[in-house]
Amino acid sequence: MPHQIISVETHGVAYRRGIRAGDSLVAINGEPIMDEIDYQALTNRTRLDLDIVHPDGHTAVVRIIKAKDAPLGLRLADTLACTPRQCKNKCVFCFIDQMPPGMRDSLYVKDDDWRLSLMMGNFITLTNVDDAEFDRILRRRASPLYISVHATDPDVRVRMMKNPNARFILDRLNALRAHGIKFHCQIVLCPGWNDGAVLDNTLRTLANLWPAAQSAALVPVGLTKFREGLEPLHPYSREEAREVLKICLKWQQICLNHLNTRFVFPSDELLCIAGKDLPDEAFYENYPQIENGVGLMRKFLNGFIEASQGNTLPARPRRVVIPCGVSIAPYMRNWIRQYGPAGVTVRVQPIVNRFFGNTVTVTGLLTGQDILDQLDVSQADEVILCSVTLREAGDLFLDDMPLSRFRSSLPVPLTLCANRGDALFAALAGETEKPGGE
Repeated sequence: MPHQIISVETHGVAYRRGIRAGDSLVAINGEPIMDEIDYQALTNRTRLDLDIVHPDGHTAVVRIIKAKDAPLGLRLADTLACTPRQCKNKCVFCFIDQMPPGMRDSLYVKDDDWRLSLMMGNFITLTNVDDAEFDRILRRRASPLYISVHATDPDVRVRMMKNPNARFILDRLNALRAHGIKFHCQIVLCPGWNDGAVLDNTLRTLANLWPAAQSAALVPVGLTKFREGLEPLHPYSREEAREVLKICLKWQQICLNHLNTRFVFPSDELLCIAGKDLPDEAFYENYPQIENGVGLMRKFLNGFIEASQGNTLPARPRRVVIPCGVSIAPYMRNWIRQYGPAGVTVRVQPIVNRFFGNTVTVTGLLTGQDILDQLDVSQADEVILCSVTLREAGDLFLDDMPLSRFRSSLPVPLTLCANRGDALFAALAGETEKPGGE
């Protein structure tokens, strides 16, 4: 499909070669341009033949010689954008299948798009990629990718994902390795499905793919109360989580001995369920999967400690309450007790997730109404709330309660705090400006 050129930088090489707004780009060096991935990959060369269609329908091949990293100076239409490709799996643990009805449309989107994995770090399964599209991944050297493996045993993976294409994961991973493409792996663990001996085999297989396989994260399944008609699953108990950690630590030691990396990392939620202390920073090896909830708590704590050690100003004395998820509450109390600013009385209040069910224990999935219904402000002068409870725009909770209504429902001031340890310390010390200048 031709992609219309919206504008051309007048000092760019494309303008000098006669390309103008209104022209359309069809191909580069004979390869059709499907999307942003193609455009970025193919323009990162020194010699380009651009197939151009002018507004009057005439075609031309424009030859350009440029520095490898120099941009063409073209802005193209939205047809170049990567519209998310939808997931074709029916995973037994899919969180979106456990969402209640009536929420905003964006919360029901299931993407499984390798292009978004490359650009944004989204995890993909590779089950909806046909041979031609997989060949494009290899030709474009799309690296690194983030891949939801779950199990390398083909029968187990098919059973978990309810998609016959799931059995070909090792063929795909080996092809990526053969073409020099690196990838990070995710294993969503379901008790009795892909832990125990299955997990042991999965980690052995993935470790043998190093260094193409860069890391593996162990993430416990998240279950809501909306599971009618879905596969029976139960959340991890403390004992079951500790058994998983034994396997994790075993493979960390093997990989340290042979690969000089721990390779496999437990998610923060797995540590919380197991009731374990946080490992030190060296454990996380530069946080390869922090966006997957691996090491977020350690990074948060480090920021909190550093802010505490660098603080020279007295805090503003007052009584503060911090609502948060059940998982992090005991850790948060301990951090504030050890490193919080003097003169501030802080109460950490865990909020039970009644909206999704009490098996959902993370702060980011709390709703505005649950917080309001349970929050005790009778002995508080201020509420400090982590902004992770809001959507990216910062205006709505998951239950579509506007922040403005939440704020007006509180009898005390509200301070929103970014999901960083230094931001929490500053908020506790009274140094943070309230959103909107309030």
